[in-house]
Formats: sequence, structure tokens, C-alpha cells
Amino acid sequence: MLSGACSAEVEVAIQQCWELIVDVERAPAWQRTLLSLVVVSRDDQGRARLCDTVSDARITKVRCRVQMSYDGPRTLRWRLVESDDLDAMEGSWVLEEFTPSRTRATYSLAVDPGPIGRFARPLERLVRPAVIGHQADEFARAIMSQP
Repeated sequence: MLSGACSAEVEVAIQQCWELIVDVERAPAWQRTLLSLVVVSRDDQGRARLCDTVSDARITKVRCRVQMSYDGPRTLRWRLVESDDLDAMEGSWVLEEFTPSRTRATYSLAVDPGPIGRFARPLERLVRPAVIGHQADEFARAIMSQP
């Protein structure tokens, strides 16, 4: 299992942070390892429920179908529904409000690469930054560049 988390604190209200996080269709524009995200179905509030994603894990492109769940304005979670590339995956964005204008965003991901993971173990140092590395910093840059 490959897992980890990263965080960033920003001088932005939690609601504005939440709006960026739940706009998953825009995520490939600011998350460099998320190459594409296509919404397959939506929940009764119009939010993405099932999504097909393609991610760059440096040594390969990983295709997944994930199911999103929301506990706003604090937590967006996703879990693997199907993939030819991975055995399991769970991830989340968790927002913590420190003051009305200061928020911490934490990105967490746990991935079971399955049988291929035994061969990828020596490459973990190369893969880890792509899988769990810069997402929080990318979030901070994206939220701070909004008008």
C-alpha cells in the first residue's frame, strides 16, 4: 500500500476553498498529475458522483473509475470503483477552518497497486511524489490565483 498526505494553509475562507475542491471537473487544470476527469454520473445536487480519471504516475498512466462523496464544506472523498491498473484506492480533501479567512487543506491518498506493486517497489521514490506530493501546494496556488 502506498499512502501519504500533504497540507497547505491559505488565507482564504473555507467556503471559497470548498468551491474549488468540489469543482472536480476543473481539477485537471490545477492538479498536474490528474490528466483528465470525466463525470459519468451526478448526485441529486448536481455534483459529480462517478468519474473516470486518468492520472500520471510517472512510470505509467493510471485509469480509474472513482465514486465521490461529499460532507461539505469540509470533506470530499473518493474511492476506487474499478480499474485495470489498481487493486484499491481511497483519497480525500479535508478542509479545516482556523479563522473566517484562514483554511488548511489536506490531501490524502492510499493506493494498492496490486501485483504490479511488487515490481514497482524499487521505483517508489520516483512514483511517490507524483501520487502524493504536491497536490496541496498546487491547491494553494490555484486558490490564491482566483479573482
